[in-house]
Amino acid sequence: MIKKISKILIANRGEIALRVIRTCKDLGIKTVSIYSEIDRYLPFVMLADEAYCIGHATPAETYLNKQKIIDIALKSKVDAIHPGYGFLSENPEFSKMVQDSGIIFIGPPPEAIKKMGDKILARRIVSSASIPIVPGTDAPIHNLQEAVDFGKKYGYPILLKAAGGGGGKGMRIVNFESELSAAFRAAQSEAKTAFGDDRIYVEKYLENPRHIEFQILCDNFGNGIHLGERECSIQRRHQKIIEESPSVIITPELREKMGYAAVKAALSANYINAGTIEFLVDKQSNFYFLEMNTRLQVEHPVTEMITNIDIVREQINIAEGNRLSYSQDKINFKGHAIECRIYAEDYEQNFMPSIGTIKKLYPASGAFIREDRGVNEGNEISIYYDPMISKLIAWGETREIAINRMLRALEEYKISGIRTNINACKWIIQNKKFVDGDFDTHFIENYFDPELVKNKNKDILKALAILTAVYVNNQKSVTNHSLKDKSVSKWRVKKFENFR
Repeated sequence: MIKKISKILIANRGEIALRVIRTCKDLGIKTVSIYSEIDRYLPFVMLADEAYCIGHATPAETYLNKQKIIDIALKSKVDAIHPGYGFLSENPEFSKMVQDSGIIFIGPPPEAIKKMGDKILARRIVSSASIPIVPGTDAPIHNLQEAVDFGKKYGYPILLKAAGGGGGKGMRIVNFESELSAAFRAAQSEAKTAFGDDRIYVEKYLENPRHIEFQILCDNFGNGIHLGERECSIQRRHQKIIEESPSVIITPELREKMGYAAVKAALSANYINAGTIEFLVDKQSNFYFLEMNTRLQVEHPVTEMITNIDIVREQINIAEGNRLSYSQDKINFKGHAIECRIYAEDYEQNFMPSIGTIKKLYPASGAFIREDRGVNEGNEISIYYDPMISKLIAWGETREIAINRMLRALEEYKISGIRTNINACKWIIQNKKFVDGDFDTHFIENYFDPELVKNKNKDILKALAILTAVYVNNQKSVTNHSLKDKSVSKWRVKKFENFR
């Protein structure tokens, strides 16, 4: 049954809330935002047609408050709720509450979330569909001894993972049995905080793999397609920093094979709407199912850039009860796209979050550059939420052109008041291993050195200082415009100092 959606509540915040609002406006759909008190002045609140404060600050009292979100949705008379990513996006109970209240959930049905959002159930379903999986437990482990037994059977390293969610939360690599006890407690605690579910399972940790994921779309009529792969191997603390599409290691034949497996995995769980199937790929091009994210991914813009398909628009189209807008043979891939996640974090301190107020912000722009940003100058990066500032995406006819455009954009991007990972991103995309496509999920721990980034940045600062000094000195000899030139040079020096 087709039901036209005319008003949507976005049960999220920041960049992703703003991104959904923009597509809604393109479609002429009214939008409702919910916000915490400390998010009151963020752009997503300002751009929505209606906005309601849901609590003070903590996720539990705000963006994880299921009943309050439903109450606001009913009060504002929306047709649908879009959960974004994170928070309640992979919570089957919330999906069911939305449906039971007579509101459309723009995402998979609760049964599909439970099957594929639960990492253990997903492994069982995918395995029964004859898709290779990484060796691991087929049920949650209830105590430390079960993890010890698994390590003895399969050997170390092993990986402890949260059963109820992804995004690197509740995940710990264990290299030796002596590390297991502390890692087990930490993984359980983090999983409980992030997902309200402390169940943990264990996998054999594959060393030196590539992390490759496939974007899929499925409708209510049993149709499924994929939109190609994303390379997501550049990570820190199991969370992605840089993503690109296509991957340099995926041949057309392997893409067809993995894409078929991804769609088959989704359809085997009666999946509906947008989702992502994640794989690990070894050096022999063998691929293994890792997990499914039953939601929109943070890195979806790189797929949009090479397919020219608005995935949020497709989500809404499917939620209205329509068939997929595309068949697999109509999906065309053009060029190369790279995304850098711009975080408020200190790469010199193991990428720890950098809290504070953004004093100055000069975003990147120009041809073939896209930025999805959730904050503006004057906004605060708080302790309560993920410290991502924006997603910067560059497109090029080739990977080399995309890398060069991304470097140009990163050099333009200036932020002060907080520390960011911009210089780290610049260092990564210029690293020979990255340029050559010769990397895996251990790139950061094997090659990234904050001192190298810092020293390179110092060399650039020295060069800029010398050029500025030469410029100022030359202007002293120009009498006709001396006052103007001095004021311009002082402005440039001051602007330069603001971003040191």
